[in-house]
Parts: sequence; C-alpha cells; structure tokens
Amino acid sequence: MADNIAYLNGQWVPWSEVKIDPADRGFLVADVVFDVARTFNGKTFRMKDHVDRLYRSLKYVRIDPGLTSNEMLDICEEAVRRNEHLREEGNDFYVRPFITRGPGRWAHTAGPPTVCVRIYPLDYARYASSFEKGASGVITRTRSYPAESLEPKVKHHSRMNFNLAELEAADVDPDSWPILTDLDGNITEGTINSVFLITDGVIRTPGDEDILQSMSRGTVFDLAKQLNIPVVAESLQPYDLYTADEAFFSFTGPGILPVTRVDKRQIGDGDPGPITQQLLAAWSEKVGLDIVDQAIRFG
Repeated sequence: MADNIAYLNGQWVPWSEVKIDPADRGFLVADVVFDVARTFNGKTFRMKDHVDRLYRSLKYVRIDPGLTSNEMLDICEEAVRRNEHLREEGNDFYVRPFITRGPGRWAHTAGPPTVCVRIYPLDYARYASSFEKGASGVITRTRSYPAESLEPKVKHHSRMNFNLAELEAADVDPDSWPILTDLDGNITEGTINSVFLITDGVIRTPGDEDILQSMSRGTVFDLAKQLNIPVVAESLQPYDLYTADEAFFSFTGPGILPVTRVDKRQIGDGDPGPITQQLLAAWSEKVGLDIVDQAIRFG
C-alpha cells in the first residue's frame, strides 16, 4: 500500500511522517490504549462500538485525549475516506486509533497525550488457508494477566505475556495461535482472539472476567441468537477444548476462524465444523461480502 494518510494530533500526515517522541510514555512504558476495527467493502464495521470501548479504556486509565468520542468517531471515518483511493478493489482496511499519555517521567504529570489514527490493509496470509483446513492452537504456559493486576477489559499495549505466548506457541508449531489460561488453568483468550468451542450443539466460551470484551465475540453472540444456536459463557478447561466437537477463534480480521487442532490434538473430526461454517456464512451475509473468498483472494 502506498504511503497512506494518518491522523496525528490534529493534523493529517503521511504515515511515513508519523513520529513518536522517544520520551513518550506510550513508547517507554506501554502507557497507551488502542482499538482495531476493520472495513467491509470499504465501510467500517461496528466503528462506534470500537470507539466506545476505546473511550471506556481511556476513562479507566485516566487519559484525556482532548476529543469527544463523537469527534474520534468522525476522525476514524474521515481516515477511511482519505485513504479510499488506495484501497485495492475488493480489499479492505484496518482502522487503528491509539492514544498515549504523552511524554513525562511520572504518569500523574505526563502529557499532552499523543492521538493517532492509522489505516492499513488487512493481512490475510496469516489465516487464509485455515478457512479450509482449520487453524492450530497451542495452550501456553504463559498466563493471562489476572484481573487483580491489570483490568482485562482495557485494550492496552502492556502485552509482554502475549509476546512470550506467541514464542511458546511457535516453538510447538510455527503456524499455531497461542491460547492462554488464567492462574487456575481456565482458558481465557488468545493474543488477538476470543476462543469458542462447540459441544452437543451448544457454543461455549470463557466468561469475561479475565478477557477483553471483544467486538467480534459480541458479534458471534448476535449471530448465534439470530440462528437460534445456544451460547453459554462459563469456565472452560483444556479438557473441554480437547474433547469438543468443534472449535473456532473470533477476531477482527476473519471474524470467525475454524480451529481443528489444539496442542497437536485433533478437534472433532479434524475438519471445520458445520456450526462454525454456519456462523461464518451468517457473518458474510451480515456484511455483504464473502469473507472466505476475500481472504483467499488476497492471502
């Protein structure tokens, strides 16, 4: 993608000219919150929900971006419009706003904040082939942060545990996705995805006590209700995943990604399951775009 246009502190500039002060706390100590949405056919999907979550994160960590949520929503939509001429026909964008606390030695005196909105194309190569054969997951030794240490509903950059989990998973299978657990061994989430399994026709997923309240996860709930498929949020152990009939991840890029192996164990019959496929088809219908065809075409 040619040099796209980004929003930075009230200005529209080429992404190559976006510079962050080395003394900015977002760089120094990951004192930054963010969100990631995407477009379908060039139109944003649940953008207001993403911005609302971003502003809940900002409120919790006590960063004032100097913009209302409606102003941020307008900026995100404007960023998409300003880059539309760079969108390859049939392709789509990620929309990534992020806000740091700004430069400063101490959190309570730092500022002003750095506010940026970045646009970039989807990277389908990581997951396109998994729609047909299913993705592989690895349950890592590295755990999710407990809610007592860091509120999981805040979407932040303090993610060294995610980095380590990715390395662990790659040691087992370079193409796998990490699956984390809490301190009691209950499944929580992946580094960018929610985890779902299906047993006897019931969709099961971890509760939101120790995970991000994902927009994609919420969309799965909506689609399941539409399709009259029961959903249960509960504590789940690796046993439940190993013995499930089907499994899938949900996250911004693919929406739903079938999972057919976890820790090199086959899930179900080893193929993407029928309920997973039904949900994926319903998502494609909802956004007016064949998600699988797009990923294969550009991946």
